[in-house]
Amino acid sequence: MIIDVDHDLSLLQMMENTGKYDPFLKKDQPERINIIREITAGIAHEIRNPMTTVRGLLQLLQQKKECSLYQDLFKVIIQELDKTNEIITELLFLSSKKATNLTFHNLNDVILSLRDVLLDRARQYKMQVTMDLADLPELLLNREEIRRLILNLAQNGLEAMPTGGNLQIKTFMEEDKVVLTVQDQGEGIEPEALEKLGIPFYTTKEEAVGLGLAVCYGIAARHNARIEVHTGSLGSTFAVYFETDTCRCSTPLA
Repeated sequence: MIIDVDHDLSLLQMMENTGKYDPFLKKDQPERINIIREITAGIAHEIRNPMTTVRGLLQLLQQKKECSLYQDLFKVIIQELDKTNEIITELLFLSSKKATNLTFHNLNDVILSLRDVLLDRARQYKMQVTMDLADLPELLLNREEIRRLILNLAQNGLEAMPTGGNLQIKTFMEEDKVVLTVQDQGEGIEPEALEKLGIPFYTTKEEAVGLGLAVCYGIAARHNARIEVHTGSLGSTFAVYFETDTCRCSTPLA
């Protein structure tokens, strides 16, 4: 089964998919979508600012000798704050209407910049990460958004292999498209879950929030890309197809 990303994917459309959708929102839909985005981004920023202050104060307290007995407690609190900050970051990515600050990047370079992070995450799960990167033209990308997309897909793949395995990240050309694939060796995705991929806050994992894949789908849509999901008993592959209309290359692609 294949799931595609709609280039007009929005928070409002995601709400409709969850069943928490009110028909009255169809009136003046673009304006209401923008309002939802602005509210989401505004709330996220308002929560993040005081959290940053609290985190900084906790770090100062950690350095005081009279607080030495509470070091373990400070560590736990800071870790929880960091988890919350990660959720806020995902919400900000999700509320973005379109990619900004697009510049030419080679997708392979973005992947390689994450190599140490990915290997470290894999070691935590006692797994391996392999890369097979082909020669690619440069694409107009928002580097930070694409980094987030890669990290989220990789994390999703690692979590899909509770008994261990190898996560393979590949890039290649397919006709006139640049393709990124992230393949795991898990047990595959159940049909019911497959139909709900990309819906915010939907997750089959106990401690997950359910924003990772929703953010990936949003980032792909903002880059005029599409995501296909291929799954079976031997694992799942998430493939991201980037258009090369605005690529920078020295030789014809096809």
